[in-house]
Amino acid sequence: MSDGSTPEHRSPREHPGQPAGQRDGGAPRLTGRQRLAKAVWPPRVTRAQLIVALLLFVLGLGLAIQVRSTSENSALRGARQEDLVRILDELDDRTKRLEDEKRRLSGQRTELENSSDQAEEARKQTREKAAQLGVLAGTVGAEGPGIRMTINDRAGTTDSDTLLDAVQELRAAGAEAMQVNGVRVVASSYFTDSGGGVNVDGHRIDAPYRFDVIGKPADLEPALNIPGGVVQTLKNKQATVQVTRSGKITVDALRQAKRPDYARSSSQ
Repeated sequence: MSDGSTPEHRSPREHPGQPAGQRDGGAPRLTGRQRLAKAVWPPRVTRAQLIVALLLFVLGLGLAIQVRSTSENSALRGARQEDLVRILDELDDRTKRLEDEKRRLSGQRTELENSSDQAEEARKQTREKAAQLGVLAGTVGAEGPGIRMTINDRAGTTDSDTLLDAVQELRAAGAEAMQVNGVRVVASSYFTDSGGGVNVDGHRIDAPYRFDVIGKPADLEPALNIPGGVVQTLKNKQATVQVTRSGKITVDALRQAKRPDYARSSSQ
C-alpha cells in the first residue's frame, strides 16, 4: 500500500549495510594496487628468461675479472720500455738458471751411471750435495759474487714487511745466501716489528739495515730497481737505498742445525 510518498529507489545490486566495492554474492572488488601485486607475484619465470639471466651473470663475471686483471697489470702498463726490457731479461735469466740446473743434475746422473767405481762417485756427490745444502740451510759459511744493499732510515718508517719483501725479491732473482746485519737469512726466517726496529728470527736489528747477498749481481740489482719494487717503495717512505756490486761477498753468519721433530727421510 502507498502512503502517498515517493518510494525510495535502490539498485538491485546494492543493499543497505553492504560495503562499497562488493558486488554480487559478496565477492570483494580488487583495487588497482592489489591487481598489480597479484600480476607480478608469485613471479612467473620462463625457461628463456632463466637462460638470459644466466648469460648476463656469466657476462658480468667475465667483465669483473677483466677489470681486476687490468688494474693489477696497470703498474707494468705504465712502466718505461727499458724497465720492461729489464724485467724480460730477468725472466730469461731465471729460465736459463733452471735449465743449467737441469743439465747439471743430468750430468751427475750420467757420471754416476758410467763411473767404474759407483760407490766412490756416490760419496763424492753426497759430499758436494751436503755442502750445497749447508749453504742453503745456513749451517756453513759461503762466499762469492753478489751485492751489498744498505738501507738508511732516519724516520724509522722501514718495517718488517718491507725488509721481507726485499728478501723475497732477492730470492726470486737467484740469491743463494744472504745475511742482514749479521743474521743469516734462510727459508724458515721470519721478520717481525719491534718498537722502532725489526726482529729477524728473534734477533733485533736496527737501521741502517745491511744486506750481504751472494748471487749473480747482474740479476740481483735490477730485481730491486723494477717499477714498484723494493727501492721505489723505500724511497716513497723517505728512506735511502744504496746497492753496490761486488766480486766477493762473504756470508759468515751461521745457524744451528735443527733436528726435525716429526719429519723423517722417506728413503730410510
